Amino acid sequence: MAAAGTRPIVIVSNRGPVTFAVDDAAPDGVAARRGAGGLVSGLGPLVADTDAVWIAAAMSDGDRLVAERGVTRAEGYRVRLIDLDPDTFTDYYDRVCNEALWFVHHGLFDPVYEPAWPPGWVDGAWAAYRDVNRRFADAVIADAPEGAAVLVQDYHLCLLAPQVRAARPDLRLVHFSHTPFAPPAWLRMLPDEVRLDLLDGLRAHHACGFHSSRWERDYLDSCLDADRAPCATFVSPLAPDPDDLRATASSDAAATARSDLAAVVGDAAFVVRVDRIELSKNVRRGFQAFAALLEAEPDRRGTVVFGAFCYPSRLGVPAYDRYAKAVIAEVEAINARYGTDTWTPIHYDPTDDYPRSIAALQVADVVVVNPIRDGLNLVAKEAVLLSDRDAQLVLSPEAGAWEELGEAGVWEADPFDVGATARALADALDASADERARRASSLRAAVAARTPAHWLDEQLRAAEADPS
Repeated sequence: MAAAGTRPIVIVSNRGPVTFAVDDAAPDGVAARRGAGGLVSGLGPLVADTDAVWIAAAMSDGDRLVAERGVTRAEGYRVRLIDLDPDTFTDYYDRVCNEALWFVHHGLFDPVYEPAWPPGWVDGAWAAYRDVNRRFADAVIADAPEGAAVLVQDYHLCLLAPQVRAARPDLRLVHFSHTPFAPPAWLRMLPDEVRLDLLDGLRAHHACGFHSSRWERDYLDSCLDADRAPCATFVSPLAPDPDDLRATASSDAAATARSDLAAVVGDAAFVVRVDRIELSKNVRRGFQAFAALLEAEPDRRGTVVFGAFCYPSRLGVPAYDRYAKAVIAEVEAINARYGTDTWTPIHYDPTDDYPRSIAALQVADVVVVNPIRDGLNLVAKEAVLLSDRDAQLVLSPEAGAWEELGEAGVWEADPFDVGATARALADALDASADERARRASSLRAAVAARTPAHWLDEQLRAAEADPS
């Protein structure tokens, strides 16, 4: 058996580390740029300029051109893209990943009205999910080096392990869930065939990892409830990459963004959130808490600005489209009710501008992360490392990061109690300089205790779990 860290590495994820655009001026007809997201930020620098192979779905026209070439080197990565039929991808990604699995793992279904699996859903949408996992398995079987550690990322790809194990017993497979895992009562909302497929697919890995021990327990409980033996498990929270953050924070784009934000905020205190418009992120209640604070304490009006850097997500899913519209309506109503000619309470920026988001976290006085339930919320850790002002962190216990940061100096935000979150905002804004420094120092120590290298090493060690 190979020692941890000595095996070749294959990473498998829905979205890859590089995206390609058709560009006739480029030497090979496509232009590459680094992809977005916490996985790329955390894991990417560790495997760039190595022989690791990263297998992902083709998302763009440029991606599909590259998919025809097999394993391709771009932006320092060896990438293998899989060109999927658009209708199959829509069923797999929207109907299953976004509308079913995301909802069940985050507890977002209304059990009275949802879920309602229409006739043919298992044979249609779920069959597409199986087919996409089969295509990914084919790529792993074909392209993984002998004896590789195959690190499968997230809920999009739960079913490929049985096929890979049967064809390539030399490989070691680890699945890592970046979301929470549904407890038994929620997982039973899926059709039985789907629920058992998921658990059997995960069981075929050598180990399954989670950001939080709570999500690990939920997985184990769901296995017990379904009379399915679990695979080996481990807990390994992802950490931000300080060097990567500093590089963006010191960029010209971030400097320009800081200047722009200074003009918006002026002398006011600055409350910040950086999120996708995602149901589980609880964005709307965060705004409602801010409004409750302005209502209860009128003297704060004009003295604080809430900077919300929230870009749309998954608008092809009707529930997300409705929620995005509700969030914007909430912002408009609050600004209309409390704003003046010289002060806008909420500065809402829906653009996906990474340097601007980094700049906002640098200059924030308070950062709000109040999810209903979430896998990690890496932004909470990023905010701690980036802050120039001993920013105070208002954090929900339902964030995966709570397990590391909850006792390290955060202000607790009950995700369902708007009044309690308003009080947490007030306390964070009113904290003395000494208290701010003490809490910020404690949080920095907690975040600095881990790096992305720890997370990768723990997956590689898990790959050496005894086969079963």
